[in-house]
Amino acid sequence: MNTLAPPCTSPQTPAASPLIGATSRFRRATSLHIGRDNLINLVEIVLEPAILTLSVWLIAIAEEGEISLPYMIVSLMAFALTFPAYPRLQESFARGVLGLLGGWLTLTALLLFFGYATRSLSLFPQHAINSWLLATPLALIGGHALFRLAAPWLLKAQGSQRAVIVGMNEQGAELARRLVRSPYSDLHLCGFFDDRDIGRLRNAGHDYPLLGRIDDVAAHAKANHVHLIYISLPMATQPRILRLLDDLRDTTASIYFVPDLFITDMIQSRTESVCEMPVVSVCETPFTGINGLIKRGEDIVLGTLILLLISPLLLALAIGVKLSSPGPVIFKQRRYGLDGQEIVVYKFRSMTVCEDGDRIVQASQGDRRITRLGAILRKTSLDELPQFVNVLQGRMSIVGPRPHAVAHNEQYRKLIKGYMVRHKVKPGISGWAQINGLRGETETLDKMKARIDFDLDYLRNWSLGLDIYIILKTVAVVFRDRHAY
Repeated sequence: MNTLAPPCTSPQTPAASPLIGATSRFRRATSLHIGRDNLINLVEIVLEPAILTLSVWLIAIAEEGEISLPYMIVSLMAFALTFPAYPRLQESFARGVLGLLGGWLTLTALLLFFGYATRSLSLFPQHAINSWLLATPLALIGGHALFRLAAPWLLKAQGSQRAVIVGMNEQGAELARRLVRSPYSDLHLCGFFDDRDIGRLRNAGHDYPLLGRIDDVAAHAKANHVHLIYISLPMATQPRILRLLDDLRDTTASIYFVPDLFITDMIQSRTESVCEMPVVSVCETPFTGINGLIKRGEDIVLGTLILLLISPLLLALAIGVKLSSPGPVIFKQRRYGLDGQEIVVYKFRSMTVCEDGDRIVQASQGDRRITRLGAILRKTSLDELPQFVNVLQGRMSIVGPRPHAVAHNEQYRKLIKGYMVRHKVKPGISGWAQINGLRGETETLDKMKARIDFDLDYLRNWSLGLDIYIILKTVAVVFRDRHAY
């Protein structure tokens, strides 16, 4: 029998179980990506371009008292050529500085060549060019040094994410060692899961808590809100890994393979690194890093603009709902949001009841609970307009998988594999499934499975262009769809 560790043990004080091994076969990795939506990543990719741009602007102001067009063009070129910046935090300080200087020399050569070829160097005073060539590398080195000092505090400010490793083998042990050793990791390593007995694991030389067997991973992840799961199992155990992935479909944890790996149905699959340890994402949200900023910017800009445009309509509908039948104007219902957390979603009340219990009957054609005005609101989706307030609150997005009532979630997560994966993004006012004919009642299990398939397809293929297409298509679908009631 395995001796199980407590639910979550700090990686800074490993439990007295087997010793972590040995030297690593894995050296440098491609980039820093520790956890999801890491603030350090966001700062690092913009820091170098921002310093280059700011240095041009400061010299322009010192020379001319303003940022004239030639200086603005140079700053934009410098930003475009260096964004996103190469992550250097996991390298030594000396190696990071050498990388910065090498990049700086390359950029300088390109700008000087462009200036010479276009004869635009004459637009800048010689001492301004000399000042920029001398001051900017010093600013880059100073900015990098300050960033390294500030990084641990930034990580503390954003909080940590819980992680577990499945497979107490060499790859998993090396990943654990690097997570604990790195001062720039925002992951809290809870421990390992493995089917082997504790004696064999002790002889293998690992020094981290054993939390349970592989069959216990999904239950542990749900009970302890685990954010990331790293699977470090050999290809020979493929059937066991497939069973594990099936179990984990009922969680919202991000899942990564630590090579050895095999091909499966992946969502937002890409090769990344954790403390210079190569991993491959199997199930990840598309809204990490810069994509998360783009998505949130889209929601804020479009959501604000739409709310301003429809505010007279909202007022008129609110009055109509109040006069048409007794009850509140706004119907508040609990739904599952990002990472399966409960949120409150707003709608104009379209029925004579406000059901939000453990059992909810979906509205059907000819449903007597629907008011006369409510039938029009539901047919045209006008009842969902208050959800633009949810968008600005950060609970929802304009485009994403439609949120289902909590009661429906609990029902379908047991019946449809991968159902909970749709909650790796914020729910949307409209979605890929809705513009493909899956709007309204899902009275059969096959219809709900089809909706989930479209939701997962959206996660795999997200782009800003796809969101805009869905928004435009939604307007056309609403007025000709016969499935909403």
